[in-house]
Amino acid sequence: EPQLVESGGGLVQPGGSLRLSCKVSGFTFRMHYMSWLRQAPGKGLVRISGIDQTGNADYADSVQGRASISRDNTKNTVYLEMKNLQPEDTAVYYCARNRDGLDRGRGTHVNVSS
Repeated sequence: EPQLVESGGGLVQPGGSLRLSCKVSGFTFRMHYMSWLRQAPGKGLVRISGIDQTGNADYADSVQGRASISRDNTKNTVYLEMKNLQPEDTAVYYCARNRDGLDRGRGTHVNVSS
């Protein structure tokens, strides 16, 4: 059974940065595309970034230029770095196996506020 555990969220001031981590187990990490998704208060789940098995990354328009996804196959971990955070980035952030988000962790809260 896949297990994904996100960490690194918290309270961030507007304009600040953070790095989220997601440690996975229960499946062969290096063989899977990995995604980061987020759910803002009162809104639906949205995929914001993904990285394939060879390290090719993609980003949603909402985070393009501010986000950087990476993975360490030796640590079974995927990362998401975000800079210039704004209040609209406030959300629960999830990592997931594949693009559909069905196998995802419990999430980590990011609150961007002064």
